[in-house]
Amino acid sequence: MTPAKLWLRIFFAGFAVIVALLLVTLFTPVPYGDLSRIGRVSDHEFGWRKPPPPLPLESMRGVAMDQADILVIGDSFSMTLTWQSVLVKAGYRVTTIYWGQLPFICKNFSQWVEGTGFRGKLIVIESIERLLAERLDESETCSAMSKKPLSVKKEPFVPPLTQVPGFELNTNAKLTTGLNTYRNTKRAIASPDIQFGERARVRTVPDGCAYFSHRLCDKALFFPDDTKAAELSERTVRQMEAINQAHPSLPILWMVLPDKTTTYVEPKHSASFVAALNKTKLGPDLFTAAREARTTVRDLYFPNDTHLSMHGQLWVGDLMLTQVREFLSPGRHNAP
Repeated sequence: MTPAKLWLRIFFAGFAVIVALLLVTLFTPVPYGDLSRIGRVSDHEFGWRKPPPPLPLESMRGVAMDQADILVIGDSFSMTLTWQSVLVKAGYRVTTIYWGQLPFICKNFSQWVEGTGFRGKLIVIESIERLLAERLDESETCSAMSKKPLSVKKEPFVPPLTQVPGFELNTNAKLTTGLNTYRNTKRAIASPDIQFGERARVRTVPDGCAYFSHRLCDKALFFPDDTKAAELSERTVRQMEAINQAHPSLPILWMVLPDKTTTYVEPKHSASFVAALNKTKLGPDLFTAAREARTTVRDLYFPNDTHLSMHGQLWVGDLMLTQVREFLSPGRHNAP
């Protein structure tokens, strides 16, 4: 064989491999869940199929700080403004800012809130379980809030998903994405518990097909930090109480959302926190509520994502509306 023929064979073999990789990647579903994207597993198996509920898009808007009845301080679970829309539909004017803008509840929190122009009835502090302990620990030693000008975004920071994403060619992915996704998905199907990198874990969910709508419904994707982060405890509740006591001029309602892992596979996680929280009036017990709701609200959390689905967002919005009305009505303010 001449060197020229050998070179051509190598070239065409390489070209064939590249074309094959390209075709596999192009026809690999574009991931629409944060965990399926990070873990590179297929949304054909892990993507939710139950359509989202009709969303009140006209109510998914905030107001200026000085016009708000309720100030929400939240994280990514508040960025679509979906759960807040339930409050808006009930007649409350709501504005939402985010932990990253604060970044903690410091000693001058009352003065800082006054400086923002907020003169409303209630502050709702929302946090996901896995981040609350760190946030409160940092808040204990924080003397002053951020001095950066506060930007209030009236539109959703993250657009809500209004329908199950349809098929489209995966044109923006790396050449090897399709092959990696195929391999990871095959491993996920075969294993009861497997982790891909540091950010995505596939675990078996007992009775999972009663809870989720995706094809591989006996398993779901979870965020490893759910179990790596310290459990919430009685100390967490004392820290929350200390913040409320340090700022008596501010009516504060706490909204602590359980991790997806806690809701579906490790229900005793942060159990001492839940027991202590239920002895206070700091905020609702969303841990017990979520465990009960998972059986009635299919896809309460997205199967391919760490967040509540739109069904879950409206569910928790209804719960928070009840809490807000109870918090404001008896001898405080008149609810709409």
